[in-house]
This record gives sequence, C-alpha cells and structure tokens, in this order.
Amino acid sequence: MNLSLGDKWDDGMTEFCIDNLRNVDAILLGRTTAEGFIPYWADIAKNPSDSFHALAQPLHTIPKIVFSNTLKENKWDNATVVAGDFSEGIKALKNEKGKDIMVYGGNAFAASLIEHDFVDECHLMINPAALGNGKAEFNPLHNNFRLKLAACKPFDCGVVLLSYSRT
Repeated sequence: MNLSLGDKWDDGMTEFCIDNLRNVDAILLGRTTAEGFIPYWADIAKNPSDSFHALAQPLHTIPKIVFSNTLKENKWDNATVVAGDFSEGIKALKNEKGKDIMVYGGNAFAASLIEHDFVDECHLMINPAALGNGKAEFNPLHNNFRLKLAACKPFDCGVVLLSYSRT
C-alpha cells in the first residue's frame, strides 16, 4: 500500500485518531481495504522510530474482522475473515457486550453498512485536494441516511474533521 500522509496530516489528526480508538475493541474492514491496511499498520507498529508509531499501535493491536466472500484463507494475525451474509455477522457483533466497533473502508463497504442501518456515527476527514475522476462517497445509496452535524474541527494542515451522529 502506498499511503503518503505527508503534508496533509498533522499531530492534531493523529491525536484525534488515537483518542477515537480508545473505546474500540473491533475494527471492521472489507477485503480490499484489509489487504493494504493490515500489513501497512503492522509494519509501522514494529518500527518505534516511525512518526506514526503511536497511531499504528492501536490500529495493529485491536482485533480486525474482514468481510469477504472471495478470501479462502486468513493471511493476517489478529484478524478474522467472515464470509457469507455480512449483515448477520454484524448484527451478532453489535449484540455482543463490549466497546465500539470502528469501520475503515472504501465507499462500497461503507455504503453497504449504511444501507443495512449499521452506522451510528460518521467521522469524515475532508482533505482539500483535486483528484480528478474520484468516486463519490457512499455511492450507491438507495436509502436516505440522515445525519446531524455533531462537531466540526479544522486541523492546522487544512484538513477538516466533520463528525456526524444519526438523527
């Protein structure tokens, strides 16, 4: 995974991400995101001199649940691959006692979670950049997803965090 956080990332964003993970005991990922996300953060977690080491630690140590109907075997430590009807798997997870469940993923995975009414909060970091032919977020959604702006926080690097809750 070629992820460059570069000049559009600052210490305030790292602090937000670390704080946001404090009450999380599971990270949900789709296969496509998992294939880059898990090894990327695992490598950084092993390197104490990396500037993102403090963020990589919880991202690496929190158990991951990867939803995929195409993976035949689990290739990662600290991850479980779930196949079949993902909505039943997520319902079961949400009914368990525990902390929050965090989702990192692309727009198709996020849209499917929204479609099944599994999203309680949404945090979007808006990075002002022109990317050309990018994909619309949460596309395709067939149902209205009503959100209420809970917080708006600008970071020094120009990125803005928009935090929403369900209405």
